[in-house]
Amino acid sequence: MTDILITVLVFIIVILITVIVIRKRAASRRRSAEDAAPAAPRDPFAPEQNAGGDPETIKAGDLLEFGNEKFFVRGTLRISEGGYDWAEHFFQADQSAARLWLTVEHDPDLQVSQWRDRPDLDIEPKAKTITIDGTEYNLVEHGTASYRSEGTTGLNEKGGVDYVDYESDDHKLLAFERFDHGRWEVSTGESIPVGSFTIYSGS
Repeated sequence: MTDILITVLVFIIVILITVIVIRKRAASRRRSAEDAAPAAPRDPFAPEQNAGGDPETIKAGDLLEFGNEKFFVRGTLRISEGGYDWAEHFFQADQSAARLWLTVEHDPDLQVSQWRDRPDLDIEPKAKTITIDGTEYNLVEHGTASYRSEGTTGLNEKGGVDYVDYESDDHKLLAFERFDHGRWEVSTGESIPVGSFTIYSGS
């Protein structure tokens, strides 16, 4: 009788082990099938998609492509004022090319603006309205912020910046910046769509 009970117990244990092994293998196959399943199709032009890359991740060493033009990001300023942060990225096609800047900020949505240095303009932001190249710009805001410098910017590792921003009725932009109590630097620019350029990471 004891031998029969032992045989039955052994048989039951073998069955249980077999069932457990079969279930584990089935679960493993299901997980493998799920991992191998292709991602659901996505519309590349949907609002939540950005086929050109995320402007908030731009850094020194990246390559920016605007149509057929390519530019290298040489340096970045991380600017902060009262808990509000934005970035200014300095880029050029080569060392002798014109200096260009890309501003990336949330106000409140993600906004990107492209700027060109205007060393030919020797003016200061002392008026509420300034006319340049036939365009009238109106004062929008001004303030003082702190910055951190990354890569090549021609500035200290960190410091302070005074800024004064103007905008025309047709949304052209004019900016004055004064770093570390230096001279006013003038730039003109315009807002551009987030997906109007492609970002190639340098690392």
